[in-house]
Formats: sequence, C-alpha cells, structure tokens
Amino acid sequence: MKEFLTVCPRNCYSTCTFRVFTEDGKVKRILPYGDNLATPEGPCIKGLSYLEREYSPERILYPLQRQPDGSFERIGTDEALALVAARLSDARGKHGPHSVLFYKGSGCSGLSNDIASAFWRQFGGATTTYGNLCWPAGLEAVRLTLGEVKHNLPWDLANASMIILWGKNSAETNVQEMIHIEKARDNGARVVVIDPRRTITADKADILIRPRPGTDAALALAMARVIIDRGMTDNEFIREHVTGFEKFKASLQMTPDKAQEITGIPADEIIELAMAAAGAGRLTIIAGYGLQRYTNGGQTIRSILSIPVITGMLGKPGCGFNFANLQSYIFDDIKEPLSYYPDKEKDKPFRRAISMATFGPDFFALEEPAIEVAWVERGNPLIQLPGSGEVRKAFESIPFKVVVEQFMTDTAAMADIIFPAKGIFEQADVVGSYWNPYAQYKPKVTDLPGEVIPESEIYWRLAQLIGIPAGNETGIPAPDEYDNWLMERISHTPGFVREELFRNPVIPEQNEHPAYSNMKFDTPSGKIELWSEVAARQWGVNPLPAYEPPDEFGEAHLPFRLMTPNIASRIHSQFGNLEAIKNVVEEPVWEISVADARRRGLKSGDTIRIFNSRGEVTGRIRVTARVMSGSLVFPNGIWLGEGGGVNRLIAPSETDMGHGAAFHNTRADIEKVEL
Repeated sequence: MKEFLTVCPRNCYSTCTFRVFTEDGKVKRILPYGDNLATPEGPCIKGLSYLEREYSPERILYPLQRQPDGSFERIGTDEALALVAARLSDARGKHGPHSVLFYKGSGCSGLSNDIASAFWRQFGGATTTYGNLCWPAGLEAVRLTLGEVKHNLPWDLANASMIILWGKNSAETNVQEMIHIEKARDNGARVVVIDPRRTITADKADILIRPRPGTDAALALAMARVIIDRGMTDNEFIREHVTGFEKFKASLQMTPDKAQEITGIPADEIIELAMAAAGAGRLTIIAGYGLQRYTNGGQTIRSILSIPVITGMLGKPGCGFNFANLQSYIFDDIKEPLSYYPDKEKDKPFRRAISMATFGPDFFALEEPAIEVAWVERGNPLIQLPGSGEVRKAFESIPFKVVVEQFMTDTAAMADIIFPAKGIFEQADVVGSYWNPYAQYKPKVTDLPGEVIPESEIYWRLAQLIGIPAGNETGIPAPDEYDNWLMERISHTPGFVREELFRNPVIPEQNEHPAYSNMKFDTPSGKIELWSEVAARQWGVNPLPAYEPPDEFGEAHLPFRLMTPNIASRIHSQFGNLEAIKNVVEEPVWEISVADARRRGLKSGDTIRIFNSRGEVTGRIRVTARVMSGSLVFPNGIWLGEGGGVNRLIAPSETDMGHGAAFHNTRADIEKVEL
C-alpha cells in the first residue's frame, strides 16, 4: 500500500489531517494523523465516510443532460462542454455577461476555487452573490471590536480555568475541540454551556444555562453590568487597550432582573455566572455560529465579546474569545471575503450582486438583463438558502442551468447539464482552516473516475470554446499546467517553507499566539473598540454593544421559535445521503418539548404539520426534554426526499451586520396530522 497525508476540505471547523492508504490506485484505508495537535484523533464519521463518498454507486461520474420528461441521460464530456459554451456565449452576446448567474457555495475549500473567479473575470463578469449563510455577522462583530478575527491555538484551551461554550455544540460540530476541553477539565477547569438546547456538549459540562433563543445579548450585557458594579473589571487593561468603556458602562441598563424577564434565566444565576467568569483568572469564551443567525446576531457577538474585554481576558494563555481563527488564510488578500459587499459603481464592469440571505426577493428585483444561464458549484441553494420557495421559483425561471456536483442533490435535479465534480483525493490543493492554525497540502492520491474532470479543467476547456484568455497568466491553467499554477500561487507568500508544507501541516510564522498578545488592534483607534463609529456608520446599529429583540416579521403571535442547527452526521446538506451515515443515524425528526407535546396531545412518532405565513412542511416528531418549551428544532441541510424543505418557512432576511442570514428568527405553529 501507498500512504499519503491529506486533509478534509469541507466547511467544518476541524479541517482534520488524516492518513490515506491506497492500493492499485484506490483508497483502501483512512487513519488518524497524530502530529496535527488540533486533530490528533483523526476524522469524524463524515471523514471516515469518504471511502463510500469516493466510490458510491450513486456518485455522478459522467456529464448528464436533462430530457424533456425531466429524466437525465449521459452525454459525452465534449458534447456537454460545447452545449454549455454555446449557451454562455449566446447569453453574453445578446444580453451581456450579467445575464449569467455564478453561484458558489462553501462545500469544498481550497486554492483551486480561485480558478472559477478567474474564469468569470475573463468572461466579462457575471451576476454573483454576496454575504454568507454561515458566520458573517460574528466575523464582522469581532473585526469591529478587535480589528482581526483570530484566537489562541486550539490546544491552548487546556490552559483555561473556565470555558464558556456559548451556543457552541462542539461534541457534534467540532468534535476535535472536545479533546482540548477535556484536558482543561482534567486540569480543574469549569465548563459552562449556554444554549437553549440540552446538547450532547451540555451533557459533558458542569453547568448548563438555557436562555430563550435570541436573547443572548441581554444575558451578556447583564453579566457585564454585574462585573462592573462589583468592581471586577481589569482597569489597567481597559485604560491601556480599550476605547469606549465609559460610554459602555453608562449605557448598561440591563440589570440581572431585567435580563431574567427577557432570557428566563434567574437573576441570581446571572450574577453567579458573571462573578465566576470575571474571577476565573483564565477565561475562554467559545461562541458558536447559530447564536449570530438572528437579526440581532452581530450585536449579540459584540455583547458577549465585551466580557473578556472588560476583564482583560485577551492576549494571554488560556484566555480569549474563540469565534473564528483566520490566521491560516495566509494566501488570501482579504481574510473575510464572504462578508464582502461589492461597490456597485467600482465593480459594475465585472459584477452585479444579490444577497445570499435574500436571494429570492433580490433575484426577482433584478433589472435588465434577466438571468439566462445559471452556474452552480460547491453548493445546494435549493435546500440551504432562506425562503427556499422563492429560490425554487427563481431557478425555475432561468432558461438554462448548469450544476457541478457529485450526487443528485435537489439543486442538481433542476439542472439542464450536470458536470461531475472531483472528489477530494483526485486533485492537489492547499487548504486553510477557520479553527486550527495549520495551512495544509492536499495531494492527488488517486485517478479521476469515469469522465470526471476537475473544475479547473472544465473552466480551461470552456475558455477555449468561448474564446477567452486562458493560461497561468490569467489564472485559468491548462490541465498539464495546474500543478505549476498551484506552486506559483503559493510561492510568493512568506511565512512557511514550501517543502515542509508538502510533508506535513504547517503553522505559518505569521500566527500570533496567544492571539492579540502584542496588544495591537487593527481598528481605527488602534485599540479594542467597545464604541465603534464604523458599526454605526456602516451597519446602522448602536455604536455600543446592545440588545434588540429579534425581528418577528409580523408573526410574533405564533407560539414556536424554529431552530435549524448543524448535526454530527452531515455538514449542512452533505454526507447525509451516504449509507455509512444512514446506518448509524436516525431519520431526521422535529424535536419539541415535553410540555408542548402534552399541551398539544402529541407523542413521539406522531406526524405534524409545521406552518406559518410562508408555507408548510410535515414531519415526524420526537418529544424530548432537550428542547425548551416554545422551541421547534429540525436539522439544517435535509434533502427534500428525506423530509426536508424547512427553509421554505424561513423569511429571506439579513443579520444586523455582515450580510448573514437570519435563519433563527422564524416563528411557526404546529398541528397534528391524522393519518
């Protein structure tokens, strides 16, 4: 057998390194790689399922063309490329390049994705999307406060004396983090989970605090007030490194009693938690992404971040605020590209853009030209975008659709042409992480099956057919030049030895640990900013961290708040179709509380209709004490054939900053379906 070292490129915190063994050109085994200190125990169930994902009989291995009856038939690669090139050329010639929609998701990361952007630049532009479905409100909140988005090394958690997992379910969505949390516990640390749900992570904690969904900012601000009132702030740290503290202090009208009314957490528990956090000595707060998927999401993160700021718990071992760590993104000119909003005048020659969070309404509000061709890669917008009913109508209105995919997803099923996407073992790439500090090389370890060609080659061949410049100098390398392009792409970035990158994961020299230890903050003032003029000017929010109730979109009368969290068995809409996953995971169900089930006369296994003004879905329920009364919980990313479609209930709406998607503002009602 041959052994390779590789990395999982999916949209996941961990970005695990693992060993791959091949025989006769096929992957046979996947084993851990212990020298990655962030992920020493190897990949999770999803990573282990790459064996099936690579060789699944359901994998798309040949280009497919939609037939008049809606079925798909295999066609040759040359024929598919010619058809697509003709439609792209025709759309551009008659209506201009903005008549083509280029939609990219975050399903697979790597520098090779740059080639797509290079192609569309050479094409003359396209209609694209801005914002992001995952994390941008929190990214922007951290950037506004600290200037850069980074945190201490994952294994530094072992140095903490108190860890607060605020809306973070590490045991399911960042399993490797639990290694370091358990080490902290072994060293005597207290672990607190703040989450409306009793998650698997909460089972492993010392304390569980369960605020009402969307009220986390009120809890955080009440804690800040207690810390200030009790004289537990780090005054020297504030004096030297923080601006806006006096204004922040004067603004704090959120008493523990008032926060109790809003959050449902008893005032004495709020006081106790605040004093424990301030007195911990080494406090690390780990914030999840779900709690910033509200219309008050950015301000929620700013409010929580105020606690380590006023207690001086930054820039030291065992201390900090862990939301995202972008220090391994050394090859990116812009560290937070997904919250970028284009300057409409500056970018007019290249792009017009619509928000991912409000895709449906924005699509139908587009001025001429209308979208004639859609290109979708690395994403499944029919399932993942809010307001999926409008999204479906938008895609139905597009005359010609191209999807690059490995499996027949709900989005692929709407395509006119499907190009098979490469697997992770089939092309070399370089991958960063938004949690661990490593930059990692992903080698090619096996040949391409069927008529699969890498996306880079698809773009190069289309460029030849359309007649647009291609080659390494334009960023669209020929197939036999791809490896040279990749080496050139990384050769001008300092901070690592290229040969070492090929041997093992590397931590760039630029990585600062502990994060912010040099006490230099890339903000307008050069200090930590509790008062942010940029927040007020750019986003129209209070310049101070503040609590605003989540927008109810006229449906406050509906009794249930809907949450669509990530789960251990899939990354959004990926992996759930594999038998390796299905064999160990129950079918997705709607979770409701014991109290709500009793009031509605429901029991586990019943079928309910879930509805609001936007639409309805049906599904089976599980009655559980893990869910608070007034909450409905259903995993995100479930395909329609599995009982998905929940996003049709979710209003297309943005977070207060960063152009994120406010998924969790949704309210709904339920009723039993008699079968």
